[in-house]
Amino acid sequence: MLVIVCYDVSTETSAGRRRLRRVAKVCESMGQRVQKSVFECQVDRAQFELLERTLLAEIKADEDNLRFYRIAQLKGYEVREYGRFRATDFDAPLVL
Repeated sequence: MLVIVCYDVSTETSAGRRRLRRVAKVCESMGQRVQKSVFECQVDRAQFELLERTLLAEIKADEDNLRFYRIAQLKGYEVREYGRFRATDFDAPLVL
């Protein structure tokens, strides 16, 4: 499944800045950054549950915001991109 992870971590304190780096590192290990605080993750159910648990352990619910959008692999969903960034197509060969 495709999961979109979005977060907003409070960086008013040094602890918040450390949390932000840890959250980003977890997301980078499971997906690709498409915007500063938005990641696309191609995961199965077990990987999603691990990602969710790991990120929930990192954030402070009273200061931060974390959102997951699960997109089922149904025919017909599409992503429209504009601007410089181009996502990696993980279904295509990565090395030619």
